[in-house]
Amino acid sequence: MKILGRLSIAGLVLFALMQFLRPGIPAKPATGEVQAPPEVKRILEKDCYSCHSDQRRLSWFDQIVPGYWLVRYDILTAREHLNFSTLGAKPAAAQKAALFEAVNMIQLGAMPLPAFVKLHPEARIAREDLVTLKAYLSPWTPAVSSPESTDAKTRENLAPVSLISVHQEFNGLPLDPDFENWKLISATDRGDNNTFRFVLGNDIAIQAAHSGNISPWPDGTRFAKIAWQQQFDLDGLVHPGKFIQVELMEKDAHRYKSTEGWGWGRWRGLDLKPYGADGRFVNECTGCHQPMRGDDFVYTLPITAAAFNRDEVVNSSAGVLPATLPYQPLSWNPITMYVDRKARTIATLYGNRVAIERIQMSGAAASLGGPKYPTGAVLALVTWEERDDPHWFGGRIPSTPESVEFVQVVAPEQTNRYQRFAGNRFIEERPATSVAARRTRFMLGLTPARLP
Repeated sequence: MKILGRLSIAGLVLFALMQFLRPGIPAKPATGEVQAPPEVKRILEKDCYSCHSDQRRLSWFDQIVPGYWLVRYDILTAREHLNFSTLGAKPAAAQKAALFEAVNMIQLGAMPLPAFVKLHPEARIAREDLVTLKAYLSPWTPAVSSPESTDAKTRENLAPVSLISVHQEFNGLPLDPDFENWKLISATDRGDNNTFRFVLGNDIAIQAAHSGNISPWPDGTRFAKIAWQQQFDLDGLVHPGKFIQVELMEKDAHRYKSTEGWGWGRWRGLDLKPYGADGRFVNECTGCHQPMRGDDFVYTLPITAAAFNRDEVVNSSAGVLPATLPYQPLSWNPITMYVDRKARTIATLYGNRVAIERIQMSGAAASLGGPKYPTGAVLALVTWEERDDPHWFGGRIPSTPESVEFVQVVAPEQTNRYQRFAGNRFIEERPATSVAARRTRFMLGLTPARLP
């Protein structure tokens, strides 16, 4: 008993001494507080400011060491990622992007931190408050954009780049110069920042998606996420416009153990400049992808017919096309995409090997009115209904296929062959000759999405 008593006293003394080991949590006035309507500001102040601002708000039990050390670490980490006391000093687009990411973190259950909510239940975001935040962001408000002029396209085409000579990322990840030849994993219509995205995968990624072997993705998997600014055109459709960036993810569970098993990279602009100032840019990537820990940190739902034992892991509804079609375009390379806002559909133009080789041969000239496809080229236009992306508020992805159209280029003296398959059973339609001719011209005239 004496020993137990002495140990208890020693423990109390140690506990008391620990209370003096209390590094500070800086608190200071806001220098660029985020600007938002009162009802939005109230939600942010109530549920987010305790960690994501320069204000110091601690409960009495947060003051007790060693718990204080954990709380301090969480607060300083949270401020580094998102600080509402300084966010207002950033450009409007950066403020909007930060709020969209915050909403996604909330709806996916990553924020507030589950461990934090257990001790601070008042920090849990109420459902009605989340609805208010989403309504404020309003991602599908029509963007102000004018059709891209031929002069603008010409100026953009004057900046080719050698993919082999692109500098590696600050963390040592090189740009894979073959990414433009990879196959489509999925496409995304982003209303939060008015961009389009192709997510391409190398052979390992494509095979894994088709087999459902994506939990986790196998080592050697590589993704390329290519982003373009949305461009509203004279035809009433929204097309890919200015090239923005390409992001790469490379899976190697051992080599990239410290960054969730993935290598991360981002190259911006037609000159493909590495992103960030140093290797710490990776913290942005891993932080953003944390909510998808259960899906191996991958936001994208692959378009595949593979079955999976959980919902919203693959996009199987978009990956089912009948075997009776004359071609299977989902195994081809994508050329471009567009969205019809009125019909709420998303479409991707695919090409067979002959068509893709002509585009690659044409290079920059392919974007000036479309390439001149040779005999043997086949184009396939797959149109899906759009649905909200369950993993990203403000994004839409393909849903049920509506139609598949084919154009087969034949000899110059002959009429190109046009076919359309639609409906629940994808029965071949017999459009009027004038309709077939118009759709053929439309598909052949689609401008390939700009690549560096």
